[in-house]
Amino acid sequence: MYKNQVKQRLLRDEAVFGLFCNIPSPMVVEVLGYAGFDFVIIDAEHGIADFETVENMIRASEVSSIVPITRIGLNLQQYILRFLDAGSMGVQIPFINTKKEAEKVVTAVKYPPIGNRGLASTRASKFGLDSTLSEYIKLANQETLVVAQIETIEALKNLNDILTVDNIDVVFFGPTDLSASLGMPGEIDNPKVVNVIEQAGKKVREAGKSAGVLGIDAKSLLDWEAKGFRYLCTNASSLLTRSATKFIIDINTSI
Repeated sequence: MYKNQVKQRLLRDEAVFGLFCNIPSPMVVEVLGYAGFDFVIIDAEHGIADFETVENMIRASEVSSIVPITRIGLNLQQYILRFLDAGSMGVQIPFINTKKEAEKVVTAVKYPPIGNRGLASTRASKFGLDSTLSEYIKLANQETLVVAQIETIEALKNLNDILTVDNIDVVFFGPTDLSASLGMPGEIDNPKVVNVIEQAGKKVREAGKSAGVLGIDAKSLLDWEAKGFRYLCTNASSLLTRSATKFIIDINTSI
């Protein structure tokens, strides 16, 4: 397993910039790494990639030095395990609504004595060829990033309890689902939605964890960074959509 530069930078209170990738393509991940993003969230919730494709996307991330995090749609230990064994350096679990659900993530991700992750010589441990399993366990428990995604009013009400869970590194706020839960679906720029996320982010920082959020463009992410958010991401599909649309508009307006 490799050193997790994203986790190390977050511990130093430095901002890191990444993006969700729901395009099931190792080549796209490789390009994003060469472009200079710090991390990629391989989307196994809204994306259609199967386990083998995700593993190859993780390989591509290693080639281009971008940290691979996987968003996993099911908070189930044996399901999470397969992505970790493939080499994912972190997990991002959506719809964490209670302290118990947050604890369940940590149990699935961390090896004993912290959690209960199953142990085997897999790709993540370089098949046992790079170090002993005991050495790998220590490194994996130290370097694997755990991100809890907050997306509902229920989660906001339980935020203080969720923040007491050890080994949750980042609390990420999903503005799209939060806007829906707040009765303003899709209005991610609504002042009420923005204020709720901003105030919740302060609680996260006061608890000694990193706050994360999604932004639609560079300006919005820099605005969130100025508010103390450090785990900042956008969406690869959105970047492609906007870039392609602008290109066509530029072509048509020049005719």
